[in-house]
Amino acid sequence: MAAALDLSAYKDGLIVLGTAAVIVPLVNRLKFSPILGFLAAGLMLGPKGLGAFAQDFPFLDFVTVTGEKQIAAIAELGIVFLLFLIGLELSPQRLFKMKRLVFGFGGLQIVLSTFALAAGLTMLGFRPGTAAVIGASLSLSSTAIVVEILARSGRLATNTGRTSFAVLIAQDIAVVPLLFLVGVVGAGQEGPIWLELALALGQGALAIAAIVLISRVVLQPLFRLVATPDNPEFFIAATIFVAIGTGVASAFAGLSMALGAFVAGLVLAETEYRRAIEVTIEPFKSLLLGVFFFSVGMSIEPAAIVRHPLLIAGGVLALLAIKTVIGYALARAFRVSNATSIETAFLLAPGGEFAFIVIAMILSLGLLGRDEAELLLTIVAVSMALLPGIAIVGRRFARRFAVAVIPQEAMVQPPTDEMRRAIVVGHGRVGEVVCDMLDRHKVAYLATDRDASAVSHWRRRGRNVFYGDASNQLFLKSCGIDKASAVIVTINNAAKIKEVVEAAKALRNDVVIVARARDAAHARELYAAGVTDAVPETIEASLQLSEAALVGLGVAAGYVIASVHEKRDEFRHELQEAARAQGRKDSHAIRPKS
Repeated sequence: MAAALDLSAYKDGLIVLGTAAVIVPLVNRLKFSPILGFLAAGLMLGPKGLGAFAQDFPFLDFVTVTGEKQIAAIAELGIVFLLFLIGLELSPQRLFKMKRLVFGFGGLQIVLSTFALAAGLTMLGFRPGTAAVIGASLSLSSTAIVVEILARSGRLATNTGRTSFAVLIAQDIAVVPLLFLVGVVGAGQEGPIWLELALALGQGALAIAAIVLISRVVLQPLFRLVATPDNPEFFIAATIFVAIGTGVASAFAGLSMALGAFVAGLVLAETEYRRAIEVTIEPFKSLLLGVFFFSVGMSIEPAAIVRHPLLIAGGVLALLAIKTVIGYALARAFRVSNATSIETAFLLAPGGEFAFIVIAMILSLGLLGRDEAELLLTIVAVSMALLPGIAIVGRRFARRFAVAVIPQEAMVQPPTDEMRRAIVVGHGRVGEVVCDMLDRHKVAYLATDRDASAVSHWRRRGRNVFYGDASNQLFLKSCGIDKASAVIVTINNAAKIKEVVEAAKALRNDVVIVARARDAAHARELYAAGVTDAVPETIEASLQLSEAALVGLGVAAGYVIASVHEKRDEFRHELQEAARAQGRKDSHAIRPKS
């Protein structure tokens, strides 16, 4: 007879999988962050949430998580896979270019934040050594949540993404001396700590160098061996083995698992297997990161929040304020733009997952009381839970207080001659093609755009494009609207298109205006506003699709092109008539009664 199945061994895993399968899709439908879904589920279903009542209500034991250590171990793999993927996205060359931000900005952020937080904790009665260790752990940010937020919004490659990630790399490297510092404080060791720290850093550097060397020698031949179309499961197994194996090797050397996986990813970023590895590991990364966020939710102590609401709220606000001010000041000192400095400072302000490890270590060493540890852990967990909202606030502040930096090339003013030119409003993907066609047919024009960097780029390439807002009548005058042969509006913002049309018509009622439109309804609105011709995207796409299909089916190309032109004219006539009819109706509606 088979042995009885121990359901408790599978229960916690099923709860987390159920969270991923049910709660997260629901949160997505409600337009909330999946991170918040996992955090809320961890808080509710963890041993400090509903699990705290399992003794009184035994049925709750079946729907709550009790194996915290097992969940935490799985959650750490989520961070390992995340850093492995980030390493694949980077390369040693790109990382070397970031050295000023990694070792300059990142290093100073850790040192200054540690000093400020340790000073505050000392004033609250903590022993200096313990305060230094706690301050250092609180100075670190959450790599998992920050990178996930930036990745979900597609902003890892932006200035904010690069700057934030540079600091996060520095923080991961700082884990090595920080772990040693915990041991020194716990042992009460006397003597020059800086020398021991230098030795620890040296050991860490040697370990990283060994991982790089072994990875270069072993990994590429390994993937060449398993990369066969007949057995994709071998490639999947090798990918998971490398991500976790390098992490474990790094942990044996006294480094973090995530740092070892990151280094392995960097090495593989230079190989031809990079994209295939990314696709293979992405599903595992997403699920395991969900487990990590679930574990963070479990660490929030609702009872502590109820007992000390003001103390915890004050601690969270103090942590956020200190790290935000230091982060912003350092970013500006390193010549990061104002908007990027604001957003980066907000993203890095909350605590990070490593604080849980350090606080648990100093609690086990007897350097911290259980009540104090509970408060600190709750403050860190709450700050991390608030991070998605903090990121949104930081981005809004960045937009509000951004100082636009206009490149020198974009400051060139439109020509003041009397030459007759077409004015192309917008030099995006559509405007670029329009200008190419005008160049091909030798039609004089000048283009305008509100993106200073794009204007600067195209001016360096010799294109006659100028920075400015074409809905501003003064700017249109400077572009020569009085002598313009036509105004061609190519931008994608419906409200802005109408503003440009109205500004052009107010200055010169007889000018030819050709405007891009989203659909037939938008085209009717533009005809009513006075454009000469509106080009609806939906209608043009259907006409082009019809032309390609008919030619592909064997209909004579000349006949097809003629019929498409005829159909386009029919659409144009219908839209113009609809606009005129609407105008007559509106005019009749406002005519005063006799």
